[in-house]
Amino acid sequence: MTNNEIVQKLWNLCNVLRDDGITYHEYVTELTYILFLRIANELETEEKIGIPEEYRWGELVKLDGTELRGKYQEALLNLGKASSTLGTIYRNAQTRIGEPANLKKIFTEINKIEWYSEDKENLGDLYEGLLEKNASEKKSGAGQYFTPRVLIDSIVRIVAPDLGERICDPAGGTFGFIIEADKYLRNKYDDYFGTDERTISDEEREFQETKAFSACELVPDTHRLGLMNAILHDIGGNFIQGDTLSEFGKQLNGFDVVLSNPPFGTKKGGERATRDDLIYDTSNKQLNFLQVIYNSLNTTGNARAGIVLPDNVLFEGGVGKDIRIDLMNKCNLHTILRLPTGIFYAQGVKTNVLFFTRGKGNEKNTKEIWYYDLRSNMPNFGKTNPLTKEHFEEFERTFNNEEKKEKLERWTKVTLEEIEKKDYSLDMGLLKVEDSQEELQNPIENGEECIERLEEALDLLKGILKELDLCGLTTPNN
Repeated sequence: MTNNEIVQKLWNLCNVLRDDGITYHEYVTELTYILFLRIANELETEEKIGIPEEYRWGELVKLDGTELRGKYQEALLNLGKASSTLGTIYRNAQTRIGEPANLKKIFTEINKIEWYSEDKENLGDLYEGLLEKNASEKKSGAGQYFTPRVLIDSIVRIVAPDLGERICDPAGGTFGFIIEADKYLRNKYDDYFGTDERTISDEEREFQETKAFSACELVPDTHRLGLMNAILHDIGGNFIQGDTLSEFGKQLNGFDVVLSNPPFGTKKGGERATRDDLIYDTSNKQLNFLQVIYNSLNTTGNARAGIVLPDNVLFEGGVGKDIRIDLMNKCNLHTILRLPTGIFYAQGVKTNVLFFTRGKGNEKNTKEIWYYDLRSNMPNFGKTNPLTKEHFEEFERTFNNEEKKEKLERWTKVTLEEIEKKDYSLDMGLLKVEDSQEELQNPIENGEECIERLEEALDLLKGILKELDLCGLTTPNN
């Protein structure tokens, strides 16, 4: 079976659980618990990572009914007590599968899958595909932390991380940026330690395996998915769970590279970040993350970042303006990529990628900004018309060639003097002024969204009826 076929097979199993009231996101989390055991069995690493014999795949898959469910719940409880990464993955884990027959079905079907018996390197990509599938389902709610892979790939190629550099994502999600940065380095240096002409010492090897990568994720379940993703891609590092915008996040500093797509929106109830090292006070999460990121870069002169941010960061007044001025003073904000709409699963969100390099000093590092407009005169993107690598081809090919940039319509250079005249608004670089009304949504996607909303409503009604039945408030005639 191909990677996509396995992903689809695993995804189809979620239909088995609909009567148990399992959401898509809960299903992927549940699969994380089960897949970890299955893949550890396939990779023959059960003993190495400390899974007790009684909880290993070969033992669990033999069981049926309530015996399986009881043993599986026991496994989740005890694995969560482990002091290793194993304990982090299973911390506070509990199964939401109430029907033993459904749990057996999941175990049986996963056991039937041919798990790349000859090439097991693709297991990480398989899990990545499952996360992407989850994010593409609007009702899963996972799109809020999932960045399209082709966008991540392009950002990583532009920022070009190198061996020996400390690389961080302070809004880690499922660690997509970390996975791609590692993949980029492995391809560049022949899997880090292969036959590349550069000789890598034991110290460099140890650094790359344990210290090169850092990430922080607020949501425990999302952090769990990210950890699983990193383990399946054989990546180690400092992967912590907590709030980057709190005092906890102050440990994330001194990085050479930051790659991130911070969460959209504001703090609930207008709360401010609780870190005491942020100069500018705001409830806007993107503006807070932007401050955190450019201040977390070291001042060697080569520390750099590629960050996805919504349009409002470019033009918001008041403290937003102050933060943009501070950014342009401390960093060379050399490029802004205006992204098309529809590439994120939150409908209508308009975003950009800011590329900047931290200066050695804190004043007047930005002299001009190059804009690339990938938004104007572009097709409607979505599930039926996804963003592809080809859409970034011209941007990447001409990124470091000023002579070619000047000849292309989508590239625009804006000087600091022009920015000052605009009162430090960075909302520029578009080929045309966009209409105030959004373009009509693709009718196929519109129909799919209507179906999804109806299914959500149906699931909600089923849940209400189930609760009423448990309370004895329904009769056979109702």
